[in-house]
Amino acid sequence: MSQWRPGASATNLRIRADLLARCRAFFAARQVMEVETPLLTHAAVSDVNIQSFRLGQQFLQTSPEYAMKRLLAAGSGPIYQICKAFRQGECSRLHNPEFTLLEWYRPGFDWRELMDEVADLMAELLGIGKIARLSYRDVFQQQLAVDPHRIKAEDLQELTRSRIDLGQTELDDTDCLQLLMHHCIEPQLPDYCFIYDYPAAQAALAKVEQDEQGCAVARRFELYGKGMELANAYQELTDVDEQRRRFEADIARRQQQALPVNPLDEKLLAALAEGLPACAGVALGFDRLVMLATASKHIDQVISFAGDRA
Repeated sequence: MSQWRPGASATNLRIRADLLARCRAFFAARQVMEVETPLLTHAAVSDVNIQSFRLGQQFLQTSPEYAMKRLLAAGSGPIYQICKAFRQGECSRLHNPEFTLLEWYRPGFDWRELMDEVADLMAELLGIGKIARLSYRDVFQQQLAVDPHRIKAEDLQELTRSRIDLGQTELDDTDCLQLLMHHCIEPQLPDYCFIYDYPAAQAALAKVEQDEQGCAVARRFELYGKGMELANAYQELTDVDEQRRRFEADIARRQQQALPVNPLDEKLLAALAEGLPACAGVALGFDRLVMLATASKHIDQVISFAGDRA
């Protein structure tokens, strides 16, 4: 029985440990406080694309975002956390149901300043130089010759079906854009790049504002490294009424798709009502960062006991 052995080599585990130490040194030098929040919560995310593990009346966190925002509302100042997160049904070359997130929040920063800091971290940990910065509109126009913020629904459906075999699957606009991004655009991206200003329908917990062309866009960005989504960042939404509306819209979509309907995090909403400071925040997949540092092709190669070895 060989499953007792770790999937990661001793060399990769040493590199992982070194990256953890250097990551903590990076934030200590910038006076960003390390925090810990519960792995078990009484509420779960409402996002239809993320499924939580339920343990009795509690849930394993899918990210520390909600608890960290409660700390921010209580006056913590800039904070970061390196922790475990858990998501059902995520098992592949790039996914493990239990994984490690690096998440941090910067009160007073806008999304551009946070992008600068993410680039600084990549330079410090991986020696990456200048990282390309492309808008969501840029990459769709370059690869598919369409404006994703203005394309008509019927034209988007036709484009998606002309590029991807979907059979009889019914898709909304967001589904189409995400499939086109994954299948047609991500393979053509530079080795390292930021993509920013996503469609407003993909805002999640980000602010929505008008861009320079008068389109409503989500003020968020993602970092891609060697074809992998590495980090996801928001100019954080601070409006409690809008956040509740988005949560309720998620619940309606969950009901339509016959997915479990989880209780809303009323503690997060109470914190937003009290006052979340204007801030930007980012979650970075630490295991994928180690994959890049070690040139590993599978997430199992950078986790001591992943998947069925656990």
